[in-house]
Amino acid sequence: MEPQDVIKAQLMDARDLDRTLDRMARRIVELIDPGSEEARAFALIGMQTRGVFLARRLQAKIQEVEGFEVPVGVLDATMYRDDFRRRLKQPVVRETRIPFDVTERHLVLIDDVLYTGRTVRAAMDALMDLGRPASIRFLAIVDRGLRELPIRADIIGRDVPTMPGEEVRVRLHEIDDREGVWLVENPRAK
Repeated sequence: MEPQDVIKAQLMDARDLDRTLDRMARRIVELIDPGSEEARAFALIGMQTRGVFLARRLQAKIQEVEGFEVPVGVLDATMYRDDFRRRLKQPVVRETRIPFDVTERHLVLIDDVLYTGRTVRAAMDALMDLGRPASIRFLAIVDRGLRELPIRADIIGRDVPTMPGEEVRVRLHEIDDREGVWLVENPRAK
């Protein structure tokens, strides 16, 4: 959490998050049909930062259950955001590493929280600069509503309607000191 955050509720603990990812992995497998020719043209794209770790976890779950390895790419859409100059004086640009051609691939774009839709739009712009995917589906652990653009998730872990000043924090043990999902009040966000 951020120092100014006031925790309002824990939405998921580590076990809940793992069960949610199990369910989401099964939904992805329904899209793939591992025995089909189309399965070879399927990939996961994790959005920096937490989406990357979620994509790798989903890849492992699909491998474990289906014995099918789905390729994973890493995407940073910071420079494609329409608000990066306004919000960030010195934007932190992270790695984009997609070790396969996205053209004619069926992609699942993965992020932790869906809010305004601007990050997803930026990610789609970035992907289109790399090629022309056959399809792009979007997966988010939490959809918190309050959209600014007409974007929706195809696979959602949990809907959590929020009010102005509330935020959803997803924390993962790979990069955080805890694991779970929290609803917080951030006084600076009001």
